[in-house]
Amino acid sequence: MNDIYENDNDISFPVKFVGRIEVVRPVGLQLLSEALASLKNSDHVTSSEGKGKKSKVSLFLSMNGIDILEHDTKFMLYTCPLFLVSFCAVHPTLPNHFGFVAQHPASDAYYCYLFRSKKFSHLLVSLIGDAFHASKRDENIGRNRDLVVEALRHRNKTLLKENAELKRRIAALTQGEELDEDSLGVSVFTDALNAWYWHVWHLTNQNP
Repeated sequence: MNDIYENDNDISFPVKFVGRIEVVRPVGLQLLSEALASLKNSDHVTSSEGKGKKSKVSLFLSMNGIDILEHDTKFMLYTCPLFLVSFCAVHPTLPNHFGFVAQHPASDAYYCYLFRSKKFSHLLVSLIGDAFHASKRDENIGRNRDLVVEALRHRNKTLLKENAELKRRIAALTQGEELDEDSLGVSVFTDALNAWYWHVWHLTNQNP
């Protein structure tokens, strides 16, 4: 596997690019068979897609997406963010063919990208799946952290209102009103919650 190029951010594999074609649904093994059959008919391939047909490309995989570059010139043919990828599999009857489906970033259209590789088809499908699940996991962690911060902000607003009310009561005491033990207890409790809030907010805003 000396053909594999790898660094800290991505990994690249040399494969044959069969082509890209629009499909009517985002998932399904049968979809790969239909897409490959359609690509064999040149009438179904646009000039830009035919340009890369069966040419050697470098397939770059990272946590952000999949990039398809011409192998020699490194000219970018296509780039697909991982969150737009809906399906990836080895062809059901041709194990040296594999492909993935991704939504177009500017429309509701889905495109199937098909490749041929004797050595890497199964490995690449597995890696794309792992990268997709890892990106979803990181996305969920970030979303959960945002929810915690938002909840803490909301709680802080409530505490600020409670403090304002307590300050009003304390100010009234200077004019002769009585301060009961419950008011004092709420004040101490509120101060403790404020300290806890800022501590948790600091932790959740640190870099992961």
